[in-house]
Amino acid sequence: MGKEEPVKPYRRIEPFIEIMDTTMRDGEQTIGVSFLPHEKLMIARMLLHYINVDRIEVSSARISDGEKEAVKMICNYARRHDMLRKVEVLGFVDGKLSVDWIEECGGKVINLLTKGSLRHCTQQLHKTAEEHIEDIRNTVKYALKKGFDVNVYLEDWSNGMKDSPEYVYQLMDALREYNIRRFMLPDTLGILNPLQVIEFFRKMVKRYPGCHFDFHAHNDYDLAVSNSLAAVLSGAKGIHVTVNGLGERCGNAPLASVQVILKDQFHAQTSINENLLGKVSSMVASYSGIHVAPNQPIVGAHVFTQVAGVHADGDRKDALYYNELDPERFGRKRQYALGKTSGSANILKNLEELGLELTPEQTQRVSKRITELGDRKEIVTQDDLPYIVSDVLKHNIHGEKKVKLIDFEISLAFNCTPLAKVKVMIGGKVYEASSTGDGQFDAFVNTLRKIYDREFGRTFPLLDNYSLFIPPGGRTDALVQTIITWRYGTKIIKSRGLAADQTESAIKATIKMLNIYEKECDNLKEKE
Repeated sequence: MGKEEPVKPYRRIEPFIEIMDTTMRDGEQTIGVSFLPHEKLMIARMLLHYINVDRIEVSSARISDGEKEAVKMICNYARRHDMLRKVEVLGFVDGKLSVDWIEECGGKVINLLTKGSLRHCTQQLHKTAEEHIEDIRNTVKYALKKGFDVNVYLEDWSNGMKDSPEYVYQLMDALREYNIRRFMLPDTLGILNPLQVIEFFRKMVKRYPGCHFDFHAHNDYDLAVSNSLAAVLSGAKGIHVTVNGLGERCGNAPLASVQVILKDQFHAQTSINENLLGKVSSMVASYSGIHVAPNQPIVGAHVFTQVAGVHADGDRKDALYYNELDPERFGRKRQYALGKTSGSANILKNLEELGLELTPEQTQRVSKRITELGDRKEIVTQDDLPYIVSDVLKHNIHGEKKVKLIDFEISLAFNCTPLAKVKVMIGGKVYEASSTGDGQFDAFVNTLRKIYDREFGRTFPLLDNYSLFIPPGGRTDALVQTIITWRYGTKIIKSRGLAADQTESAIKATIKMLNIYEKECDNLKEKE
C-alpha cells in the first residue's frame, strides 16, 4: 500500500453515542468477582429496563454451565421485553461452536473476538494473517446464516495500530464486505493516551467511512474515560463501559463518568437514565463485593458533600459552589458535612433543612460542640444534629457549674476487674478517688459514690434506667447518646450524654445529673 495522506482535523461529534455495558463479561474478569446467574439477571434487568443502556455484553461463550444458565435467563427476559438484540455474548473464532452455544442460550448477537495485531495473530494463534482471516470468514458466514447480528472485536487493536497497521487494514479490508454491524476497537492493554486514540481513530474513520466503530478502553494509565472521550471526538459511534469501572487489572471506563462527560462537556446524546446511576452502582457493588471509593465521581458516598464552611456560605448566598453535576440529577441530595472545618455556615444549612431555628449564641455553642467531635472523629451527619442540639441546650445549667470533671482514667484488661481513677471538682474543691466495678462505667460511678460518701456523707443517686442510642442514619463512629434515669428519695433525674465513645457519653450524663442534683440540694438548704 502507498503512503498515507495526512489526516485532516476531525472535530465532529456524532449526535447519538451508543453505550454498551460489559459489566457482566469484562467486568466479571475483576479478580474475585463472580456473579451468580440470578445476579446477572438482576443487573441485566436494571441496565436494560431502567438505566436504558443500548446494549449489554453478558458473558463469554462456552465458559461453564453456570454461565449458560445465566445467558438463558437474560435472553428469556430480553425476548419477553423485545430487547433480545440488545444482549450480546463474546464468541470465538472456533467454527460453529460459539455460535451454536449462543443459539442454545437463545441469543442472537455474537461479539466475535479476532486478533487485532499481527503479534497476537502469529504468536498466540501461530497463524498467518490470511489463515486467521479465512477462519474468521467461516465463523462470520455461519453466524449470519443463523440470523445472528455479528460484531467483531479487534483484540489488541491499539498495539496493532502502533506496530502493525497494515495488518489491521488487511483484516478490515477482508471483513468489510460482510454484513458486520460493528467493528469494536479495544485498547486491550490500556496503553494509549488520548492523542494516540485521536490519531488512530481518525485513520480508521477516514479509511472506512461507512463502518460503525466502537471503542473499548482499559484504565491501566487512568485514561479510560479520557480515551473514550477522544474516541467519540474522532468518530466512534459506541463506547464500552462497566458499572463502577469493574474490569481486568485496573478496570474499564466507568459508566457514570463516561455518561456525564459526554453529556456535559460535549453535548453528546445518549439513552442513559442518569437518575438511577447511583442505584445500579450500589447493586453491582453489593453483588461483586468490590466497594466504591467514597470519592468516586458521581456514585461515591462523599462526592455531593461539602465540608468546608466557606462552600456552604457561598451556596447559601447564590449557589456559588454548584456545577452542572447537580445531585438531584442522579437521584441524590447535596449534603453539608459537620466537623471541625465545617463552620457555622454548614451548620446553618443543616439546621435550615431540618427546620430548626437557633439564636446566634446557641448556634455558636452547637458549632463548638461539633468542632470538639470533629477533632476526634471523621464526620458528623445531619441525622446527628438534633441530638447535638439537645445535648448542648437541654441541660443548660445557668451560672457556675458546681460539679466539674477534671480528669479520669479507666483501665480494662483481660481477666482483670475494671479500675477507675477520677479527679472531680465539687463546690470549688478537688477530690480524687479510685474504685473497681463490674464494668468501666460501673467503676466510674463507684468512684464518685466513694467520694460522696467519704467527703459529704451523702447518698449518691441510684441508677434506675440506662439506655444507649445511636441516632438513626448517624455514623456509628461519630456519636452515641446515653440516657440515664437516676433516683434519690422520691425524686427522679433524667440526664443525657452525647459523645463519640459509649463510656464517655455515660460519664457526661452522670456529671450533668450531679449538677442538677447539687442544685436541688442547694435549693432545699435555702428553704430550710
